[in-house]
Amino acid sequence: MNRRKFIKRTFWGGVGLSVPLGLYAWQVEPFWLEFVEKDMPIANLPKELEGKTLMQISDIHVGNRFNYQYIIKSFQRAQKLEPDFVVYTGDYVSYEDEEQFVQLDEVLRHTVKGKLGTLGILGNHDYGKNWAQQEVADQISSQLTEAGIQLLKNQQAEIEGLNFIGFDDYWGLNFAPELVMKDYSPDKANVLLCHNPDVCDLDVWNGYQGWILAGHTHGGQVKPPFLDEPMLPVQNKRYSKGEIDLNDGRILYINRAVGHLWQVRFNVRPEITIFRLIGSEV
Repeated sequence: MNRRKFIKRTFWGGVGLSVPLGLYAWQVEPFWLEFVEKDMPIANLPKELEGKTLMQISDIHVGNRFNYQYIIKSFQRAQKLEPDFVVYTGDYVSYEDEEQFVQLDEVLRHTVKGKLGTLGILGNHDYGKNWAQQEVADQISSQLTEAGIQLLKNQQAEIEGLNFIGFDDYWGLNFAPELVMKDYSPDKANVLLCHNPDVCDLDVWNGYQGWILAGHTHGGQVKPPFLDEPMLPVQNKRYSKGEIDLNDGRILYINRAVGHLWQVRFNVRPEITIFRLIGSEV
């Protein structure tokens, strides 16, 4: 084979491979939801909660960038698992205008609720354009509350002996974790909700040890084999996805998101996480 024929065949071979890969990344993986199951050891966990389940749903991103009927179907699948607790870790919409409020209402008719409790926090996209529209955050908060989601805005709430701590969003208008961290008790069974994992590197933790459930990154949405994720909206590029031991008693878990900003994923499937609660020594 001469050089010209080799180059030509290589070119068309690359084209032939890129087309199905592109279709897969556009039409298959963005909707290929994975239910990830993990154990969650928690210090001071009441015996009555041993074996109970906590479901994390993050980054729904209802809007016009993909068919959000997929979110509704995902919620319907999640409901069949009958979780004991459900936590939502922010970014309910991809806000463009008030149409997203109507779309969110449609999705929230299918809200996944925990048998014992359902809680949530806001993400940066819930603050509208440039994360600077308080009226958008207020409207979304009202809709979530009406749907049965207890929002934590630099607050904590104890349910059946499990104490949930929730930060408002790092990039939003009301980030003030010190309001709740000065009052939390390390002697309780604590789980902390924080949309943006970069907050883990701030001096706001007051000795907290335990689980931190985050979202925000979507796992990068695209992960080329053997390479790092090309786009991560965090300063600490270690904070991509999955479980990360922060080596100070804190364990960070970053959910890959059930939704997406744009309809493309490769090697980073969307995720809903189901944790099984187990007791742990301090």
